[in-house]
Amino acid sequence: MTQFFDAGKLADDLQALVSDAEALLRATAGQAGEKAHEAREHAEESLQALRDRLAGLEDVVKGRAKQVDGYVRDNPWQALAIAGGVALLVGILMGRK
Repeated sequence: MTQFFDAGKLADDLQALVSDAEALLRATAGQAGEKAHEAREHAEESLQALRDRLAGLEDVVKGRAKQVDGYVRDNPWQALAIAGGVALLVGILMGRK
């Protein structure tokens, strides 16, 4: 079975993870104890940092995708030649054992 890297699915999975972690934090908000409170605060800070980094990464990926799309539309034959060359190199490297 061949697996492909799907950045969109990865982003969706990370968003789901963040949402689940936030739900867990809300569910355990009633737990008493200083250590639980500190752990919750640390987890909330980490989740916010992750959410901010994901938003920045999403913007970068969208910008790069637009650049690639523009290049391919402006230079279809060059893009095809580059893709063929990369495929040839990957095939040669995978054929070696």
